[in-house]
Amino acid sequence: MTLHWKLVVDANDPHAQADFWAAALGYAVEDNDALIERLIGIGAAPPELTVESHGRRAWRDLVAVRHPDDPYDEDSGMGLGRRILFQRVPERKTVKNRLHIDVHAEPGTRDAEAARLETLGAAVVRHVKEPGGEWTVMSDPEGNEFCVQ
Repeated sequence: MTLHWKLVVDANDPHAQADFWAAALGYAVEDNDALIERLIGIGAAPPELTVESHGRRAWRDLVAVRHPDDPYDEDSGMGLGRRILFQRVPERKTVKNRLHIDVHAEPGTRDAEAARLETLGAAVVRHVKEPGGEWTVMSDPEGNEFCVQ
């Protein structure tokens, strides 16, 4: 049996991180507005746990991005496939990631992809060239490292 999973990333500003990674990967920011409105309407969630994002109500401290081709639950807006969830935490990142995302560019376009990601707010950390391959280590707007292959 295959287990369903998602990657969860701690963030100081989950909405900014979701916007960055949605643009970086071509993913969609999940729209949970209908679910949130229902929960507020029945008194199960207070409005102060929400913010306006992209012209709709969103959870203040949680937001996910999903692959646009994967199925999603229309009632909740939650993806049922490849997802990354960003959750607000009070502390800032202080050490190297123990897990990271690898972005695979089309052959011959790694440098162009790294440049595109820089325009979205990423920064180049270093270029690596080893017998097993070559890649660019970058950091997202909150300093989380990732690699562009």
